[in-house]
Amino acid sequence: MPAKRVIPCLDVKLGRVVKGVQFKDLRDLGHPVDLARRYDLEGADELVFLDISASLENRGTREAWVREVARELSIPFTVGGGVSCVDDAKRLLRAGADKVAVNTAAAQRPALVTELADAFGRQCVVAAVDVKRDADLGWRVYLKGGTEPTERAALDWLWELNELGAGEILLTSMDRDGTGAGFDIQLLERASELPIPLIASGGAGLEIHFLEALEHGADAVLAATLFHEGILPIPRLKAYLAHNGILVRT
Repeated sequence: MPAKRVIPCLDVKLGRVVKGVQFKDLRDLGHPVDLARRYDLEGADELVFLDISASLENRGTREAWVREVARELSIPFTVGGGVSCVDDAKRLLRAGADKVAVNTAAAQRPALVTELADAFGRQCVVAAVDVKRDADLGWRVYLKGGTEPTERAALDWLWELNELGAGEILLTSMDRDGTGAGFDIQLLERASELPIPLIASGGAGLEIHFLEALEHGADAVLAATLFHEGILPIPRLKAYLAHNGILVRT
């Protein structure tokens, strides 16, 4: 059985790491290079870097930011934000990314996922999906940094992404994002039926929340504020998970 992964996420806007609650009221939490260096030393399994305003501004992720962060890392590095074609992904990979994350552009043109998988291998393609609970759809997919609702049911879209060639899913509950109330366990249980790895995102506030997510189908757990502000250091979280029977990398 593969070890479970602990992944910090850098949401980057105007060159700074930011975080809010339910994608709103963003606060400045530091410089991405400084945080990347720290996480590499602390034992993070991977790092995710999301240029959160790229899609809204109709541009690609700024390669200079990616290059600066990649220099600090010895761990796998996923980069997303504004990737809309194979050439966009190629530039990010050349700048130091190991994987590329796609969200809005993939929903607007699903063939993009297949094109990326064909060009770079399925393992290189991370499908990022932002969702909210919905009375009609169960969970509704949102685009453009959570600002634009779609008519897509999240679980249907996850299965389509798998068929298109995504290598893993980064699934964010917008309802839980930044609240510290815990991951959406019901969502994770349903999404874990997929045959590809699932990264749980949105809601971590306590050590037990990570444990619950991993026990209910997640292959990896992602968080931001808890790690950025030093509330829960990664070594402490990994020790807690190991003590509770979760196989983690040390």
